[in-house]
Amino acid sequence: MKTGAKGLELIRRFEGLRLQAYQCSAHVWTIGYGHTSGVKPGDEISTQQADACLLLDVEESERAVNHYVTVPLTQCQFDALVSFTFNLGSANLRTSKLLKKLNAGIMPAQPGNFRAG
Repeated sequence: MKTGAKGLELIRRFEGLRLQAYQCSAHVWTIGYGHTSGVKPGDEISTQQADACLLLDVEESERAVNHYVTVPLTQCQFDALVSFTFNLGSANLRTSKLLKKLNAGIMPAQPGNFRAG
């Protein structure tokens, strides 16, 4: 599956857009919509560059969700899991209680009604 327009907007809204490099709460240099690869102090990007980085970064999260989730998902559920993975990382998805329950057929109750499709 691929992230839909609503999923990308969800990630944009939660991450926020910063066109100048900053250190996140984990003291990692970050820019755009949470992009960290190769970011250095003083870096600046355009909105278009931030969107391009977001699409590349989301692909990694999509690969993880497609790899680790073994049950069918609705587009809304997939988008929510990609957002979760984008924010917390693939390793955290892989070891999460959310993934274990989901793959066991237990549909966890989540804010925003994870069951909705």
